[in-house]
Amino acid sequence: MKHFECAVCQQQLFFYKSVCDHCMSPIGYVASEKELCSFKKQSADQWIPVSKNYHHASYKPCHNYTHYQVCNWMIPSNEDEDFCESCQLTHVIPDLENSENLIYWFRLEEAKRRFLYLAQRMNMMPRPKKSEDDPFGLRFDFLLPEDDQPVLIGHANGVITLNAIEADVVYRETTRVNMGENYRTLLGHFRHESGHYYFALMQHLHPELIEEFRHYFGDERQNYSEALQTYYNDGAPINWQENYISAYATAHPWEDWAETWAHYLHMMETLETAYYAGIRVIGNGGYLASMDFKECPIGGQDVEHILANWVTLTFNLNALNRCMGLEDAYPFKLTEAVKDKLRFIHRHVLEKVFKSSK
Repeated sequence: MKHFECAVCQQQLFFYKSVCDHCMSPIGYVASEKELCSFKKQSADQWIPVSKNYHHASYKPCHNYTHYQVCNWMIPSNEDEDFCESCQLTHVIPDLENSENLIYWFRLEEAKRRFLYLAQRMNMMPRPKKSEDDPFGLRFDFLLPEDDQPVLIGHANGVITLNAIEADVVYRETTRVNMGENYRTLLGHFRHESGHYYFALMQHLHPELIEEFRHYFGDERQNYSEALQTYYNDGAPINWQENYISAYATAHPWEDWAETWAHYLHMMETLETAYYAGIRVIGNGGYLASMDFKECPIGGQDVEHILANWVTLTFNLNALNRCMGLEDAYPFKLTEAVKDKLRFIHRHVLEKVFKSSK
C-alpha cells in the first residue's frame, strides 16, 4: 500500500484512520482520488478537502462512517448516494442488536476496504451486483451461523459469503490450527474468494485465456464436489509443495487459481508498501540476495524482478518476525511451478487490465 500523510501536519496516516492522531484533523478516503485525505468540516455533509487538487470541492462521509464508524470512505457532496463504493458492495450484515456483531462487522469492513484498495489500484474495482442475473457485479454477505445452519465461506454467481465469526480472532486461530493451515486471515478470505469472482469474469470476458489457464492450473471442468470430497478424505498428495502454493490448492483447479490469485494480491500490496517506504536490501553477492525497485510493482513490466524482490522481502520479513518471537509472516514456498502460475496472472493483468485502461 502507498503511504499517506495528513495534509495539515504531514503526520503519516494508516489506511484505516478517520482522525489524524497528531493534529486531530478529520480523515477520509476518497476513492476517485485513491487518496486518504484531510478535511475541514463545514457541516455534516460538507467536508472541504485541505488539498485543492481533487475533482470535487466538498465531500460527505459514508452513512456507515457517520452512524456506525465502520467505514472511513467519502462521497462527493453533490451525489445522492449515501453509501460509499465499498459499503455499496455489502448486502447482508450481522444483527447489530448484539454489540459484539458490530465489532465483527467493523473488522470485516476494514479487511474488505483493504482488498478493494488493491483492486482499485489494479484497475479492477468491482461494482455492485444489480440483480441475481447480473454476471459482472459483486456483493458480500456477512452471515453468522445458527444452531442448525452453518455458514459456508464461498463464492457463487457474484456473491461472496463470509462467516462473520471469522472476525473473532480466537475462533479464527482455533480453526486455522484445527485445519492444519499455516495462514488464515480476514484479508486472506477476501482475496481468496475474490479469485473465484475474477475467474468467472475471465470466463465471461476473456474465454480465449481458458486453455492457457488449464495448462497451468488443470481442467476446471472436473467435478468440483467430488474433488473437494476426495481432498477432505485423503488430504493433499505427497510432494504437493512442488507444484502448489498450499495444500488446499491441490483440491481443484478453481481452488489452485483462487489460492494463487490471493498470493498474487499479497505480493502486490506488500511489495508496493516496500516500494513507497523506500526499503532496499543490499546483498552480499552470495546467499543474501539484493532487493531494489525499478518501478512500482503494481503494473510493473518486469515480472522476474518482481518475483525476485518478493522472495528476498519475504525471507527478511520472516527473519524479522522470528526476532520478535512470532511465526513467519509468509510461511510459503515459491517453486518454479508456482511462479509460472503467478507469471500467468501478472501477464494477463497487464494485458487485459492495464492496457485497456490507458
